[in-house]
Amino acid sequence: MSLRDNKMMVLRLLGLEFEPIGLPRLMHRLGGSFKERSVRRWLHLLVEEGAVRKVGQKRGTKYIVVGRSEEAKDELSSCFSSASLKIIEFVKRPLFERHPVAYADDWFDSYQPNSSYYLSEMLRQQLQASGERVNAKDPAGTYAHQIFNRLIIDLSYNSSRLEGNTYSLLDTERLLLHGDTAEGKLDEEKAMILNHKEAIRYLVDNAQKIEVSRNVICTLHFLLSDGLLESTEAGKVRRHGVRIGGSTYIPFEDPRRLEQQLEKVAHTAMQIRDPYEQSIFLLVHISYLQAFADVNKRTARLSANISLIRGNLVPLAFSDVRVEDYMSAMIAIYELQNVKPLVDLYVYSYLRTCAAYDSTVKAMGFDEVRVRYRQERKKVVRSVILQILVGETLKKFVDGKADEYIPMIARAAFVEDVLEDLEQMDESRLAGLGITPEQLKNWEERRG
Repeated sequence: MSLRDNKMMVLRLLGLEFEPIGLPRLMHRLGGSFKERSVRRWLHLLVEEGAVRKVGQKRGTKYIVVGRSEEAKDELSSCFSSASLKIIEFVKRPLFERHPVAYADDWFDSYQPNSSYYLSEMLRQQLQASGERVNAKDPAGTYAHQIFNRLIIDLSYNSSRLEGNTYSLLDTERLLLHGDTAEGKLDEEKAMILNHKEAIRYLVDNAQKIEVSRNVICTLHFLLSDGLLESTEAGKVRRHGVRIGGSTYIPFEDPRRLEQQLEKVAHTAMQIRDPYEQSIFLLVHISYLQAFADVNKRTARLSANISLIRGNLVPLAFSDVRVEDYMSAMIAIYELQNVKPLVDLYVYSYLRTCAAYDSTVKAMGFDEVRVRYRQERKKVVRSVILQILVGETLKKFVDGKADEYIPMIARAAFVEDVLEDLEQMDESRLAGLGITPEQLKNWEERRG
């Protein structure tokens, strides 16, 4: 990437934050492919350009997006890279200037699971670092169960909004949680949102056993289209041709070929090991195939969450994605088989969702890491005291246990909680640790 694109990536990541953040957290958000020296240089340039404000000094230095230059404002209003903007410019030309195109079998066939990638290694690392939430030993779907109400509201609202649904976020919340229907809204809009709730519930409730398959994709389509399509079309591959509004793309019309290709899409996706790569592969190819009479993109968006929900990662809620941008990204796939704009949308929206969920937890007024990993923390504290660990040996032991027990995103906070408990330890805090006052005294004497 060019210097300009690297700077814009840093600027966009800072723009996702709701408060100033330090360099360590920014490096964590970027993933492991960036050098700290380079990021410091880009930050320095962004500060000089007026796009970023620097607060604090030395180790306390933090950064936040504030008064930006006019160029930065224009760039930040779009989540697209400069390469993607050129692609979108092409697909926004009048229809008569764009040639009709059919389904490209060779493009699909060229993709080799775990060898081909739509998401670069750098982006996969960045998404993993931002999206990891619970202990790897927790059952599949644990995190989605914990945030279920928030998930059904966000994903139902945004996925429906991208289809032209006029329910507001508040209307959606009232409908899903309380059954209140907004006045003046169409029954079809209500059904669309309630169908999303059922489809999401299906994914969450079956997270421990669900695998990508043709049957699962068709089940999601059935749940999403129930009452919106003829019963003979819900969950079934279409038996007639379709056309895509605003695009010159002509999908398959032969039902037998559609059946075979949907099977191939599911089979290929099932082989992809990385959860984010599998997610975007399904988002791309279920939309591209257009296997159903309608509700294809909704089915793709829910299918894109299978691996994330199963892997206890932050789900993809499509937050802050503009309808126009989404359609442009999809047309780039339909007509050019180019995934760059959709990758930009995916990464932007996902990182923004992660930041928003973190801020929600913080606003709730409790230490999520402290509460969630209470038992692991007590176990480490107990081991430190019983083994009479002090000094550098103590620190290495705590770091090692954090690596063993705790997801990457929560490790630093977990270590801080353990060290704080040990610093404040006295007889009044021994409850539940299985430690006697004498054992505590032995450790305190060694610690000095």
